[in-house]
Amino acid sequence: MILGIDEVGRGSWAGPLVVGAVVLGGAKIDGLTDSKKLSKKRRESMDLEIREKAKAIGLGWVDAEKIDAIGLSEALKIATIQAVKQIAVPYHEIIIDGTVNFLVGTNKEKYVTNMKKADLLVPSVSAASIIAKVARDKYMTDQDKIYKGYNFKSHVGYGTAAHNEAIKKFGITKLHRLSFMPLKKYAKTKTTKANQINDVTTKQIGDNAEDVAAEYLSNHGHDIIDRNWKTKYCEIDIVSKHNETIYFTEVKYRKKSDQGGGIAAITSKKLRQMKFAAKFYALSNEINDTNLRLAVIVLDDQPPVVTSFLKV
Repeated sequence: MILGIDEVGRGSWAGPLVVGAVVLGGAKIDGLTDSKKLSKKRRESMDLEIREKAKAIGLGWVDAEKIDAIGLSEALKIATIQAVKQIAVPYHEIIIDGTVNFLVGTNKEKYVTNMKKADLLVPSVSAASIIAKVARDKYMTDQDKIYKGYNFKSHVGYGTAAHNEAIKKFGITKLHRLSFMPLKKYAKTKTTKANQINDVTTKQIGDNAEDVAAEYLSNHGHDIIDRNWKTKYCEIDIVSKHNETIYFTEVKYRKKSDQGGGIAAITSKKLRQMKFAAKFYALSNEINDTNLRLAVIVLDDQPPVVTSFLKV
């Protein structure tokens, strides 16, 4: 029961830093290695297998704005702590790829072993490398649809000649890390009008948050039954099943935790609406002999990170 940890996106010019955490718990997955040594197709295939067979997985995210504000070292610590908090199974050792213990100062510090090339040598670390890489690449591919002309789906934010030319042509975006040396000269430059038009819409932000929430539930043993179920009377963000109980989960997201947090929006009136929606869903789908439970997932920051899962 080794908890393996690895990061992706450390040196990219744009996009988030992502830390993966995996406990394989004896699961056998052929071909595990450093994610960079695998083709995109093979990584995505192994990502699905890891998610199916691993005892637990976690992902920690820190966006470009926060990296610029606190520095890369602190961002690595925050993302690692986020990822580890999502691991709900026991483990006896933590192995982090590289030479820095990002859990120093936490109650997990004493369990950590640092190892160079651990993503090549330790299966759980290889798995962590793969899930982090696939998740980050998917996020950057989604951003490619928003920020036209940057080709984020190809270079996923790393420094390439084509990326550099796109910045010269279109300017910087909110995804760019202006504290990084190649981009520091743009620190006082505002995003171009074209980028403002292509900026993330409210719906896209909400969809990203719901994707993260659904992934969180899946990682904790839920089978996703339905998403964005709507009628003219009511709607439900996520319907999932876990241990013979069906959960009706409301997703609440705030870009900043100091806005009161998503849980502040769950009023008595909202709870009544959620209860009605759950009963209506059960009636519409002829669900009779199953326990029904309301739940709320709260997310903060950008990219969204799950901060709490509350069963109502």
